[in-house]
Amino acid sequence: MRQQVLAWLAENVPDARVKHVLRVEQVAIELAQQHKLNIEHAAQAGLMHDLAKYFKPKTILQTVRAEGLLLDPADETNPHLLHAEASAIVARDRFRVRDEEVLQAISNHTLGRPNMSLLSCILFLADALEPGRGKTPELDALREKSCQDVYQAVWLTCDYKLKHLLKTQRFIHPRAIQTRNWFLNAVKERRKTIHNAELIQDSIPA
Repeated sequence: MRQQVLAWLAENVPDARVKHVLRVEQVAIELAQQHKLNIEHAAQAGLMHDLAKYFKPKTILQTVRAEGLLLDPADETNPHLLHAEASAIVARDRFRVRDEEVLQAISNHTLGRPNMSLLSCILFLADALEPGRGKTPELDALREKSCQDVYQAVWLTCDYKLKHLLKTQRFIHPRAIQTRNWFLNAVKERRKTIHNAELIQDSIPA
C-alpha cells in the first residue's frame, strides 16, 4: 500500500509536500517506538495525513459534508482547516484504511482534539515538529519533550502554534484552543494526583 500512496501523492501534491510527508512518517514511527505504540499504524497515519492538503476549498467542503460531519462556522470560513478530515476520508475510501484509530489520527493532526488517543497525539506532534519545521531552541525542547511526555508535549506545542498564529494575525479555530486547554488541564490534574499521592505516602509512619 505504501507505494500506492506515494504514487498518488506524487501526482496530487508538490514534491516539497511529499518530502514533508516522509519526514512526518519517520518522526511518527520514532515516537511510536518511544511510546510503545503500533509502529505500522503510526507509519500509515503519517504517510496519509496530508492526502487532501491541496484539494480546492470547495472540494474539501463537499467531501466532509457528504460524510455528514458537523461543521463549525469557522470551518465554512476556513475550509482548508478541514483538509485533515478530508484526508481521513480519502484514506478510507481510496486506500481502504479501516482502523478507526488511524483514521482519527489523520483527522486530528491539524487542530488536535480534546482527549484524543496517543496515536493522534504523536501524529499531531510529528506534523508540527518534524525537522523541516526548523531548528530553534524552542522547537528542539518540544521535540525532546515529545519523547518524554506526550500530553505535556501536545499542550506546549499547542501554545507554540497559537503564539505563531497570534503573531502573524492568523485565524484561530476554536478546536485548537479546546485542544490546548484539555491537555493543559490533563497535565495539571496528573500533577495534582501525583502530589496528593506523595503527601499520603509521606504521612504514613515508617
